[in-house]
Amino acid sequence: MPQALVAALATQGVTSPFPIQTATLPDALAGRDVLGRGRTGSGKTYAFVVPLLARLAASGTRRRPGRPRALILAPTRELATQIEASLAPLAEALSMRVLTVFGGVGARPQINALSRGVDVLVACPGRLDDHVRSGHASLDSVEVTVLDEADHMADLGFLPVVRKLLDQTPEDGQRLLFSATLDAAVDVLVRRYLYKPVTHSVDPPQSPVSTMSHHMLHVRADDRFPVLVDLTAAPGRSLVFTRTKRGAKVLAKKLVAAGVPAVELHGNLAQNARTRNMSDFAEGRVRTLVATDIAARGIHVDDVTLVIHADPPAEHKAYLHRSGRTARAGASGTVVTLMTDAQLADVADLARRAGIRPTTTRLRVGDPLLAQLAPGQRSFVQPEAAPADRAVSGTGRGTGRGRGAAPARANGGRASAADRSPDAGRSADTRRGTPAGRGGSTGRSVDGRAGSEAHAPRASRSRRGGRGRSGTSTPAAAPAQRSGGDRASASSGGAAAFSSRSRAGRRSR
Repeated sequence: MPQALVAALATQGVTSPFPIQTATLPDALAGRDVLGRGRTGSGKTYAFVVPLLARLAASGTRRRPGRPRALILAPTRELATQIEASLAPLAEALSMRVLTVFGGVGARPQINALSRGVDVLVACPGRLDDHVRSGHASLDSVEVTVLDEADHMADLGFLPVVRKLLDQTPEDGQRLLFSATLDAAVDVLVRRYLYKPVTHSVDPPQSPVSTMSHHMLHVRADDRFPVLVDLTAAPGRSLVFTRTKRGAKVLAKKLVAAGVPAVELHGNLAQNARTRNMSDFAEGRVRTLVATDIAARGIHVDDVTLVIHADPPAEHKAYLHRSGRTARAGASGTVVTLMTDAQLADVADLARRAGIRPTTTRLRVGDPLLAQLAPGQRSFVQPEAAPADRAVSGTGRGTGRGRGAAPARANGGRASAADRSPDAGRSADTRRGTPAGRGGSTGRSVDGRAGSEAHAPRASRSRRGGRGRSGTSTPAAAPAQRSGGDRASASSGGAAAFSSRSRAGRRSR
C-alpha cells in the first residue's frame, strides 16, 4: 500500500483492520477478483476502497474526460454518499478526484464534473446508465469495478441495468463484489462477471451479532404509539422503521407532536430533503430517524443505540438489514420489535428465519422494561407555537386541504401545510394533506389509515403549526424542555398536546 494511503487511513482513525478487511485485503491488493460476504457494519467499505486506491496509484494512468478509472456501484443515494465520505479523504491524499452520481438531482453538474475527468466514480445504476447512454460517460477505461450491497441491488430490481453497465467495462479489469448475503441472484453476477473469484465469508449469513440484543414486545394496539414515544424519548440515537413511505411520514410528524425530535427518510422525499434529514440525524440535531426498508441500506451512522421495528418487516432479510444499523463495528445495540396479537405468528416465523432468539415480553405503557431497553431520563421538546391569531381563527391551512374552517382544537397531529410544500409534492398522500394522527384500528402499519396507535385525546388548547420546508419533521428552534416527569402524559396519547411545526417558518398564501 502507498505510504500516503496508510497515513491518510491513520488520520481517519483506521489503524487496525476488521475481520472482513483482514480476510479480503491480501487477495484484493494482489489484483484478484474477490467475493466478500460480511454483515452490515462489518467494515466492508474500507475492504474495497483501500485496494481500489492502491491499484490506481500503482497503475499511474492519467484520468481522461468522461472516462473514470474505477467504478463503485451502490443501490441507493444514501449509500453512495456514505461511500464517498469514506473514500474522499483517502483519494485526496493521493491527488485523485472522486465523483458521486445519482438521480433526484440535476444532471448538469455531474456532466460538467465528468467532462473534467475523474479517477473514481461512485454511482447508482440508473443515473450512470443515463450518462452512458447520453455519451457523457464511458466505462471502457475502468480498471477496478466494485459492487457494494449486491444483494440489495438484486432486491430492488437493478440487476438488468447493472449487467448492462458491467458489460461495458473491460473484461480484464479487477472486480470486487461485496454483499451481506450471497443468494441466487448474487450468484448470477458472480458466475458471469468474476474470474476465479476468491470467496471470503467472515461469518455465517444468519449468525447473531454478539453485541446486539433482540426484544419482541407484545403490546395492545392502542399502546403501540405510547410505547414508541417512551422508547424514543430516551437519550441517544434511535432508528424507527415502517413498511410504507406514508407510514414513515405520518409517524415522524406524530413523534414531533409528542415532543420527540424526529425526521423522516423515504423515497418520496426530494434529494435535498433526504440530505438535510440525514445530516440532522447524523450530526445530532434530532435523535430519531423514521425510515423505510429501502432507505435502510444507506444509513451508516455511528452510535445508533436503538433500532425499533414499528412495523415488523415482511421478510427476514429486511429484519437483518434494518437491525444492522445498530451494533456496528463491534459496538453494542438493542433491537425492539413492536407486535400486536394479529402479528404474533408472523413475527415468530420472522425470528426463526432470521436465526435469532429474541426475548418476548407482553407489556403495557410504563412497564419498567422500557427503561431497561432505552435507559436514561426521558425528555421532550415542545415545538414552537404559531401566532395566537391563527390558533383562534381556525381558518389556517395547517390541517389539510378542505379542513380550514374546522374549530381550533388539538387534532392528534394532522398533517400540516408543510406536507404540501414543493419538496414533498411528489407524494399523493402529501398532496392530500394526510391526517397524521387518526390511527386507531389494529393493522399491519403505523400509518394513519391502517395504523394501530391509539386516538390521541384532545387538549385544552390548540396551536396550529405553520407552513415550512418539506421532508423535515424537526421541531422549531428555541424549544422548551419538558422533564421526564411529564412522560406519562406524552406516552399515553399526549401526542395531541403539541402541534408540529417545521423549523423553516411559515409561508404566506
